[in-house]
Amino acid sequence: MLVFDGSASMAEVGFDQTAPTRIEDARTALRRALPDIAPVRRVGLLTYGPGPEGSCDGINLKFPPVADAAQPIIDAIDLMDPIGLTPLTEAVAEAARVLNHTTTPGIIVLVTDGNETCGGRPCALGAELAATSANLTVHVIGFRVVADPFAWDSPEAGIYADGSSIARCISDQTGGMYVATDTVDELTKALRQTLGCALLG
Repeated sequence: MLVFDGSASMAEVGFDQTAPTRIEDARTALRRALPDIAPVRRVGLLTYGPGPEGSCDGINLKFPPVADAAQPIIDAIDLMDPIGLTPLTEAVAEAARVLNHTTTPGIIVLVTDGNETCGGRPCALGAELAATSANLTVHVIGFRVVADPFAWDSPEAGIYADGSSIARCISDQTGGMYVATDTVDELTKALRQTLGCALLG
């Protein structure tokens, strides 16, 4: 299951003001990676962010894992208009429920450019998933991650001094990978490594 960040910051360019926006480069990476993955792996799509400005309600299951999902995913992300906040914890929790994680092995790949901004606690979720899941692995791809100046009051803020998204807590506790990416090539490689990795069980 691909969980994709559609929050407002994905429409920004990051540190290089001459570069394409994050969403533009992410679309390019998906077009490169998915045609290699979809023929051999069922993939679903859940997005978060798009909705009323300043809202945490924009969690949207586009479709559960299906065969040949490359074009449906590409089309959905092409139509996305990034806005809203970052309820990444609840988005991953919803993806886990869709995968019936307590009884069925599965893989979730979260693509995010930042930290939780809707009050969720990724570390607590990671611990819960590790304790209750039947072999669920969550990989997290940080794409041009930016520090959130409003996360100072989170009990989980500041855990990673290297600038990793706090979402790394989920991958650390479920045996997944955290991959920091800044370029289209790096994001493409990370998508192939995570969405295309072997599933046991």
